[in-house]
Amino acid sequence: MSAIATDLAVQCRGVTKEFGQGDAHVQALRGVDLDVPADEMTLLVGESGCGKTTLISIIAGLLDPTAGEVSVLGQNLGRMSGWRKVIFRGCNIGFVFQQYNLLPSLTAAENAAVPLLIAGQPRKFAVEKAGHMLEQLGMGSRIRALPAQLSGGQQQRVAIARALVHEPRLLVCDEPTAALDASSGRNVMELLRKIAVQPGRAVIIVTHDNRVFDFGDRIVHMSDGRVERVEEKQ
Repeated sequence: MSAIATDLAVQCRGVTKEFGQGDAHVQALRGVDLDVPADEMTLLVGESGCGKTTLISIIAGLLDPTAGEVSVLGQNLGRMSGWRKVIFRGCNIGFVFQQYNLLPSLTAAENAAVPLLIAGQPRKFAVEKAGHMLEQLGMGSRIRALPAQLSGGQQQRVAIARALVHEPRLLVCDEPTAALDASSGRNVMELLRKIAVQPGRAVIIVTHDNRVFDFGDRIVHMSDGRVERVEEKQ
């Protein structure tokens, strides 16, 4: 890989990903080249099965590519050991999954505090910091509520707070508006633009919801495991 540009949060070069063998063989990514600038929101769009989720899983260090190189925040993921990658991900990357994955027995604040608790922060500090993050997301009155007592949009905000509470430099979201109606989806995107898009942080969002395309600084169109074109907001 060539020298890493300092204004890029992510660089992918020739990234491929294959699953299975024989009749079950699937080539999910077919030589992806992608640059993701810092300080911006990048949307990955395309039909289901085009490789969007596979690509962000590789960028987030959850999957290894079959071939190619990925640098995140100036670090080549392929040169990291498994344990070092776990530490790097825990310090630098926030991930909002398509399913909220909240723990049912924990309050909203406790769920949002999980990354800090895993990192060894004192429980009181972690829960208080998570509570402040939830307040920024309009959830100040619900910090003690259990997931079952929250609406889908509220659970999504808890998931976003959990992804941001440790102040990651890269935030990756997989279909954050998929389970929401149009109004709630726009509210989530407005919150992400307001809270998540900060100096020094990159935000990557996988979506097929064209109602939220106008929130992105750039839109990366994918098709059949490849980047088809990149559309930059003027």
